Amino acid sequence: MPEVHDSLNAWVAEHIRRFEETDGRPRPGVNDLLLTTRGRRTGELRRTVLVYQRDGDRYVLAASNRGADNHPAWYLNLLADPYVTVHVGTERFSAYARPATAGERPQLWRLMVSANSEYAAYQQQTTRTIPVVLLEPRLLW
Repeated sequence: MPEVHDSLNAWVAEHIRRFEETDGRPRPGVNDLLLTTRGRRTGELRRTVLVYQRDGDRYVLAASNRGADNHPAWYLNLLADPYVTVHVGTERFSAYARPATAGERPQLWRLMVSANSEYAAYQQQTTRTIPVVLLEPRLLW
């Protein structure tokens, strides 16, 4: 298997470690997943941990970057290559990642804010519209 690089952010790297140590349940009551994207400049595999919600068979993410004015690297990476790997609990699968359409976003944004009210505060901190991302599972292994 190719080498996967974890986030350089110390908090995220620690969260990834706890995710793996707890079989994907690092924070009780919070839905966390590991997302692996291909770096848009390096081509290397990059891994981060994110809060998700379910919408049927799909996983929903918010590219909040904690309210920063720039999109998170993982979001820019999946725009360049939408084929990602997802690790939820003990399951791992490939998925197709895409931004929600303008018609889909309002309902999915409400879903994310209902799960974590910090997203509403993050949106207030930035002038960019925080993208909502859908992960559509593909092949299980």
